[in-house]
Amino acid sequence: MAADKKKKGGASPQGKPAKGKGKGKSKGKAKAAVGERPPLPKDYEPRLRKEYRERIAPAMKEKFAYKSAMQIPKITKIVLNIGAGDASQNPKLLESVIADLGVIAGQKPMTARARKSISNFKLREGMPIGAFVTLRNVQMYEFLDRLLTIAIPRIRDFRGVSDRSFDGRGNYTLGIKEQIVFPEIDYDKIEKIRGMDITLVTSAQTDEEAFELLKQFGMPFQKREVAAEEAAAA
Repeated sequence: MAADKKKKGGASPQGKPAKGKGKGKSKGKAKAAVGERPPLPKDYEPRLRKEYRERIAPAMKEKFAYKSAMQIPKITKIVLNIGAGDASQNPKLLESVIADLGVIAGQKPMTARARKSISNFKLREGMPIGAFVTLRNVQMYEFLDRLLTIAIPRIRDFRGVSDRSFDGRGNYTLGIKEQIVFPEIDYDKIEKIRGMDITLVTSAQTDEEAFELLKQFGMPFQKREVAAEEAAAA
């Protein structure tokens, strides 16, 4: 009888824990990280990647007479950067910047920190000064599609992007003054209107090749005549 009572009061058979233990563990799945989106199907192909493979790459090869398919330029990555110099004095502002950038990019951003101290700006080495995120592969093509078809057309008084923002090595940087051009941003929840830099890194050897590549993707470059009129008016 004593042995039976010990069995009833002891651990459950097969090494399983007794009932009532582990109640402190949270139920359900953990919350997703900032900007994280549900996974896509394995066979999913972004629209612009398919467009590049079927139309843009052959057109580039024909125009520049590439001998090998490996010579055809392509977009390798897109880097989004938001500066927040005032975040060094108010850390809460950095949280809002990271949240906005995460929602726009669909990927968790990294914190940008000062590389050296500058006393005039009350800046010390290692202080947070902004956030950035690097997009590749599927996320890169999805963001580029939203940028070209949704965000850029929402810019006020838009007359095209400048074709003089290449760095001489085939990379193009686009500046956006307001993050609210992206429909993912809720205007009522943002802390402050902020601009951002979007850098499209390509494998092109020259700016001419990079210009043609982005033009084939649908980048709305400003016509030289319009740019000359705006320069004269200024």
